[in-house]
Amino acid sequence: MHNRSNVKKVFWNAIQKVCQIRKFWERNPKSLPDTARRRLFHLWFAQYKRGMYVSYSVHIIHPMQKRHTDRRLYFDELAATSREFYLDHVRSVAHVGQGTRVLEIGCGEGGNLLPFAEAGCHITGIDIDNARIDNARRFFAEAGQQGDFIASDFLAVPVPTTEAEAYDVVLVHDVIEHIEPPHKLSFLRLMQSFMRPGAVAFFAFPAWQMPFGGHQQICRSRLSKLPFIHLLPTGAYRSLLRRCGEPDSVVDELLSIKRSRMPIGRFQRLAKEAGMSVERRTFWLINPHYKQKFGLKPLREVWPFGEIPWLRNFYTTSAWYLLTPVASTQINK
Repeated sequence: MHNRSNVKKVFWNAIQKVCQIRKFWERNPKSLPDTARRRLFHLWFAQYKRGMYVSYSVHIIHPMQKRHTDRRLYFDELAATSREFYLDHVRSVAHVGQGTRVLEIGCGEGGNLLPFAEAGCHITGIDIDNARIDNARRFFAEAGQQGDFIASDFLAVPVPTTEAEAYDVVLVHDVIEHIEPPHKLSFLRLMQSFMRPGAVAFFAFPAWQMPFGGHQQICRSRLSKLPFIHLLPTGAYRSLLRRCGEPDSVVDELLSIKRSRMPIGRFQRLAKEAGMSVERRTFWLINPHYKQKFGLKPLREVWPFGEIPWLRNFYTTSAWYLLTPVASTQINK
């Protein structure tokens, strides 16, 4: 069992390189030519430390494995977060209520969809995992809600042929970072074929370089508690995972996530290439879902920290985007 002093010790080791950068700038003030830039850097550094400490300590003090084995707990936590945060976030740009058609791609057990069903929406969930789809049907029945759940690879699902079959809202939560690079653009373009004119897509994903952006918390060894290991070179990362006894399924999944990583700038370029426009974006220093997981108060990043290229990937625990497609890619009336 780790105590807080150990957490702090490992935290400081984890951000050693950033400390070295700060010291270099302090010794070489010409690299920060004015007082305003120095103040901006110190403000960023303070936010970075807070974000790293929160992200690392919650994974040390609150083990993740129970959520990955107790799927009912996972469902309930997602539903609570969706009810408190996702529903109103989507409503900021789109109508959500009686008759709204909502699709979630990669729905798992459907926890994100439950509040939308409670709001009177017609919901559909698609997931490639048969067991999770079975759980979704069971959990919805126990909650007294209705929903259509499809066990399939989304890329194999038939495209709607009429507007009545298409959707007003599409949820893509913690999914885009799992899609292999050759398929990301085709995924976004196919997704638009499921959307009605004026529909909105809600994307949420962890920035790649944040302490646990590689999803290493799914490891079964002590590696589940180590930040930044996903940033190792691929060969070294694979060797470390195998040396620590991780099963092939976990190694393959983590290496797939490494290949499929999604920094913020890359996602924005991908969305633009797919012909989608950003209606709203929100970057979180403390992910709203951490309220359910760890009892932490969500914290948005303040300007200008979300605008700093590359560096923002290290402290953004969740990036939210509301996207709308161009009319030519939507279902025809």
